[in-house]
Amino acid sequence: MPVEIQRLRCKVNFQALVFVPYIRSIGDALVSRLRSPSHSIQETDHRKFQTEANGDLYKGSGKFVVLHLRFDKDMAAHSACDFGGGRAEMLALAKYRQVLWQGRVLNSQFSDEELRGQGRCPLTPEEIGLLLAALGFGNRTRLYLASHKVYGGEARISILRQLFPLMEDKKSLATEEQLKQLEGKASISAAVDYHVSMQSDIFISASPGNMHNALAGQRAYNYHKKTIRPHMTSLGQLFLNRSIDWSDFQHMVRTGHKQRQGQLRLRKEKQSIYTYPAPDCMCEL
Repeated sequence: MPVEIQRLRCKVNFQALVFVPYIRSIGDALVSRLRSPSHSIQETDHRKFQTEANGDLYKGSGKFVVLHLRFDKDMAAHSACDFGGGRAEMLALAKYRQVLWQGRVLNSQFSDEELRGQGRCPLTPEEIGLLLAALGFGNRTRLYLASHKVYGGEARISILRQLFPLMEDKKSLATEEQLKQLEGKASISAAVDYHVSMQSDIFISASPGNMHNALAGQRAYNYHKKTIRPHMTSLGQLFLNRSIDWSDFQHMVRTGHKQRQGQLRLRKEKQSIYTYPAPDCMCEL
């Protein structure tokens, strides 16, 4: 591709494309609340935040991590993995899988152990919590949960919330008026999560996907900010090892993720510039 066209693609994707003002306004308000000392919108006077969009409220300086938890029902069913819910859950997911994809799911021909050993199973909320803890994130970490619907609901993320009691999401941070603007609008809600993710100090996605790839590229291009890429194969094999102790697990996790924490990676042939903007879109590395 001609260099001029490639540079144009870079400018369009990383500079020209922006969200509409009201999405940026909601996202900026959530970021401000995440960086402020207060724990959540419910614990603070709602009127205090009405002027945030105009910049009248001081900007907090606290740091926060965004976790994109890709664990909805479609993801769980399509993976064909066992998530510990017993025979009833496996039958229910198999039925759901049949309705949506009429049995055309490649993973269903493999056992759960094979799928996990190959890194094909999405990380559960419990597993991503253990990954974060092993990487050194403690119970004072301010965590923002970017997710539409979690398979299993609040009960499924209870352990994650115990590990990270300062965990927030749109429901805990947004005002009633802002939540009404997002109600029933999954794409708009995801756009707000994307905007918040762009401002975070660290971003991690529980499983690879389009949102992770786009954010990894844009965060590298605009901010050189830390984006953690879980090593799915390594983690899958670790979680299969029921006898491993915590110190060994922590050591293996940290060793396996040394080169997966935001280091700038040069694009290889056939890889997308939208995920790997260097060197095509970046003059200075």
